[in-house]
Amino acid sequence: MALLKAEDIRAYYRDRLGNEVRAVDGVSLELGEGEVLGIAGESGCGKSTLARALADLYYAPLCRAGGRVWLGDDDLYAMDEETVRREVLGKRVSYIPQSAMAALNPTRRVRKFVTDVMSTHYPGMPAADMLTRARERLDALSLGERILESYPFELSGGMQQRTVVAISSLMNPDVVIADEPTSALDVTTQKTLVRMLRDLLDRGFARSLIFITHDVTVLRHICDRIAVMYAGEFVEVGTAEQVVFDPVHPYTRALVESVLVPEPGMRERPLRAIAGAPPAGGHTPDGCRFGPRCTEHGADCRALHGELVMQKGRLVRCARLEGGADG
Repeated sequence: MALLKAEDIRAYYRDRLGNEVRAVDGVSLELGEGEVLGIAGESGCGKSTLARALADLYYAPLCRAGGRVWLGDDDLYAMDEETVRREVLGKRVSYIPQSAMAALNPTRRVRKFVTDVMSTHYPGMPAADMLTRARERLDALSLGERILESYPFELSGGMQQRTVVAISSLMNPDVVIADEPTSALDVTTQKTLVRMLRDLLDRGFARSLIFITHDVTVLRHICDRIAVMYAGEFVEVGTAEQVVFDPVHPYTRALVESVLVPEPGMRERPLRAIAGAPPAGGHTPDGCRFGPRCTEHGADCRALHGELVMQKGRLVRCARLEGGADG
């Protein structure tokens, strides 16, 4: 049984006049025990909105427009807000937002942050026990308990990020959703953080992980599968090896070619920028959503909005490939 299963998620931003931005428009996925799923795409493709939707973090102007999310046998969207806050977030699903460093109050020591978080879920637990658990977790993840007595401004940006990740695992959640956790970090610190996220699974501090980033090649070192997202939908879903080394969808290929890949046999590839930008304001074109930027765009692409079909052992959404789909 999947730890997390989402079907046809639709998450829209709506203003007071009823205008809509379809940030996530029909996304389905499954996450298994011990699995790391990467979600890659440019800014504005809907990745962060999907992360919030999977954790049921809908706040205006973001609205739930359709779909279902299950945690094991439990329907997340059928739970009331209080149940989600006390019994799901942190305990079963841990959400690490973009700019997670901002989650640490600069006027309070880290230990206060720990007790505030844990008291929401364990109101009867003594503060001393909460801090003991935090010390053990920080030591296990090679951070050191001294961090608990530190103010955030006394820690480097990378250390703040790692501290937030460690605290997010205190209740051993089933699913950790990390939204752009390596943004604004130097390459060395990125590698340290990626190893730390992997350690959460290897040590049993979490059961699965969703890792969201714009840099598809970072996912190569931690993910089992990668889903590439564009204009609110998945355009390619395959193993990390398939997506990074043998991409099929034109957007996936363009995404890989637009970043430096420190892998043998790929360092020689010239960098190529992706012309244009994702559709603004949710105004998607007719037919293929990537069509206006695609170098292989043709008449069929303008007429058809492709479905996810099996191609070369992975799911691909491309009207040009549908006729040659394989099982």
